[in-house]
Amino acid sequence: MKFLVSQVTYFLNRRGMRRNITGLGKYLIFLVSVIFTYTIVFHFIMLYIEDREYSWFSGFYWTLTVMTTLGFGDITFESDIGRIFSVLVLLSGVILLLIMLPFTFIQSFYAPWLEAQLDTRCPRKVPEETQGHVIICQYDTIAPNLIEKLNLEEIPYFVIETDSAKAAEMFHEGISVIQGDVENLATYQKMNVNDARMVFVNCEDTVNSNIILTIREAAAEIPIVAIADNEDSVDILELSGATHVLALKVLLGESLASRISVGESRTNVIRSFDDWQVIEFPVRDTVFAGKTLVESNLRKDFGINIVGIWKRGILQAAKPDSVLTESSIPVGIGTNEQINQLNKLIEKNGNTGTESVLIIGGGKVGRAAGRALKEKDLNVLMIEANKKLRRKIEDIPDRLTIGDAADRYVLEQGGLKESSLVILSTNQDAVNIYLSIYCRRLNPDLLIVSRITHDRNLEAIHRAGANFVLSYAPIGAELVMSILLGREPVILGGRVEFIRLKLPESLSGKTLAECKIGLLTGVTVLGVVTGEETIIKFSPEFRFPKDCDVELLATSDQLKSFEDTFGE
Repeated sequence: MKFLVSQVTYFLNRRGMRRNITGLGKYLIFLVSVIFTYTIVFHFIMLYIEDREYSWFSGFYWTLTVMTTLGFGDITFESDIGRIFSVLVLLSGVILLLIMLPFTFIQSFYAPWLEAQLDTRCPRKVPEETQGHVIICQYDTIAPNLIEKLNLEEIPYFVIETDSAKAAEMFHEGISVIQGDVENLATYQKMNVNDARMVFVNCEDTVNSNIILTIREAAAEIPIVAIADNEDSVDILELSGATHVLALKVLLGESLASRISVGESRTNVIRSFDDWQVIEFPVRDTVFAGKTLVESNLRKDFGINIVGIWKRGILQAAKPDSVLTESSIPVGIGTNEQINQLNKLIEKNGNTGTESVLIIGGGKVGRAAGRALKEKDLNVLMIEANKKLRRKIEDIPDRLTIGDAADRYVLEQGGLKESSLVILSTNQDAVNIYLSIYCRRLNPDLLIVSRITHDRNLEAIHRAGANFVLSYAPIGAELVMSILLGREPVILGGRVEFIRLKLPESLSGKTLAECKIGLLTGVTVLGVVTGEETIIKFSPEFRFPKDCDVELLATSDQLKSFEDTFGE
C-alpha cells in the first residue's frame, strides 16, 4: 500500500501531468455533453415526429448502444429524419468513443503512468553508505567489458542512464544503474561522487568536457578517466579537469602495430613477473615452422616454457604434440637472457622482418598504426577510400592508394602482392570481415591483423581468415582498469586476460596433474604467488601450497568454468 501511494504521488507530481489530466477531464466533459444532447434530440424526434414516448433512461440507453456500435435493435426509428439522426449518432460515436477516447486516455494518462512506474523502479541515487565505487557515465561498448573486470575485482560500480525505459531494463538485467542526467550536478551528488574511487567519462568529446567540469564542481580531487575520440580533444579534456585522457583509437592503432615483429626483436613482451617475462612470437619464417612443440626444443635449448599457442585468434593449450604452423603464435615464459637467445636464433636462421605492411583504412586507427610502423623503419603502404582524407594521410605511408579495397585492382595497386602482412583498420566490422576473406583468398600466406568494434564479431573475423584481432572495447576496459589498480596494461586480444585469484581450497595440497585445470576448464596456470615469491616453472607433479594466489591466462567463459568447477 505504501509503495502504491508513493507511485501515485510521484505520478501526480511529474512535470506536465496536471496539464494532461486537465485535458483528459475536459474531453470527458465534452463527451458527456454530446451524449446528453443526443438523448434530448432522441426524445424530441420520438415524441413530435413519430408520436412515440420513451423514458429518459431509454433515450440514454439508445444513445450509448448506437454510439458504441452495439445496436441491439430493440429501439429503432421509422422515419427518415430519425434514421438520419441514427447515422449521425453512429458516426460521431465511432470517432468520439472508439478513436478519440482511447487515444486521449493512453496519451494523457496510461503512457505517463507506465513511464512513472518505470521511473520508480529504477534507483535515482546510490545508498548513503556507498564508497569506493566507480561511476560510469554511459553504457557504451566499453562498459560491459569494464563491468566484468570490476566484478572480478569486487569493485562496486554504477552506470548513469538518462532514458527511464533503458534504465529500468538494465536494472532488471542486474546492472547497477542510476537514472539521471550525466550533465547535471545533482546526479553526481546523489551518487556520492566525493566518496567514489573513479569516474569514467565515456560520452562524446563535446559532452565529456561539460561532464568533467560538472564533476569538478562537486569533487575537486576525484580521479577522472575520459575517452577522447579525436586527438585534438585530449588537451581540451585535460584542461577541463580530467586526470587521464585516453585516445583509444590511437592506442588501438599502436597496439595493432605492436603485433608486428620486426628486426632483431621478433618477440613481443606482454607481461612481466619480476625477472620473468611472458612473450609471444610468430612462427612464420623461423626454424620452428612445421615442428611439434617437443621437436622445437624451446624449453630444452632456451628454457622457455610454452603455455599456449595462438591459432587463428584462439589461444589453444600447449601440448607436446602441438604442431607449430606458419600462422601459429606461441605464448611462453622466460627470462631476459633466454628471450634474447631466442631472438638471436630467429635472426640467424629466419627472415627477421616483413618488408612491407599494407594498412587498409586511413582513419584514426590506421594513421596511428602507420606512424607506429614508420618508427620501426618499415615500408608502409596504405589504401583509403575517402579522397577527403588524403591530406591527413599522405605524409604517413610510403605509398598511398585512394580507392575501394573491395576492388581487386585497387588491392593489387595498393601493394597486396608485395606485402607479407595486412592491417585491417576500418571502423566497420562487416567490411573487415569481408576484406579478411578477400585478402586471404588473393594471398593465402598473408598474415592478417584486424580490429573490430563489437566482441560479437570476434569469432566471425577469425573464421574469415584473420590471424590476430584486437577489439576496441576490451582495450578500453583494460586501460581503465590498469589506471584504477595502478598497474601496467596487458593487451592480449581474443578475450584472453591475465587474472590473479586466490587458490580455491579444493585445489590446495593437490598436484597440477591431479587438478586437471587445463583439461576441465581450458585455463592456463602461469604462476603461483606465495608471499613475495612467484613460482613460474613447475612440473605436473608440482603441489599447490596453502594460502597462495595463482596467475591465470583465461577468457571470461573459461574463468567462469574454473570457478564453477573448483569454487571461488
